[in-house]
Amino acid sequence: MWLRRAFFGWLIPAAFVLPLWILVGWGVFNAGGWAFLWVLFLAIPGVFLWQLVLTLLVRARGTVRAHRAVSWWDVLGFTVWHGLVISLGFFNAAWWAPVMVVAILVGVGLFWLELWQLWSEAKPSRLILHTTDGVAYLAPPQEPAEATVQDVIIVSEKQRPPAS
Repeated sequence: MWLRRAFFGWLIPAAFVLPLWILVGWGVFNAGGWAFLWVLFLAIPGVFLWQLVLTLLVRARGTVRAHRAVSWWDVLGFTVWHGLVISLGFFNAAWWAPVMVVAILVGVGLFWLELWQLWSEAKPSRLILHTTDGVAYLAPPQEPAEATVQDVIIVSEKQRPPAS
């Protein structure tokens, strides 16, 4: 549970730390001037906004808010995606492009995973029925098949006159 809670607390700071790491990493690993333009105008805003969208989808779920912990699917998805984004900061022209494509695909897959989890938690339960007009109502409780007769004992209190 502590790991899931740690991921819950990490989601908002990750929106700021991951883009900052990409900027610093590309400077340290000599990506070049044109690469910095790409990082400043596309990569940093893209990772920032995508992380915020994913965070909002996670925090929209009732179970996440109640437990203040993400699901194990979230832990898996965010670990893979954040690992790929972090690896993009270690700029190497030989493997950077395939890793970027995989990171984008994993980010889109994580988006659909979050939507699926949100939809699964938000869909109505089977207890709610709908009329043909679309009005929702609760089904009446089921009556027992056979009524049983029970003995009833009545105890009555003896009345005393008031003390004078």
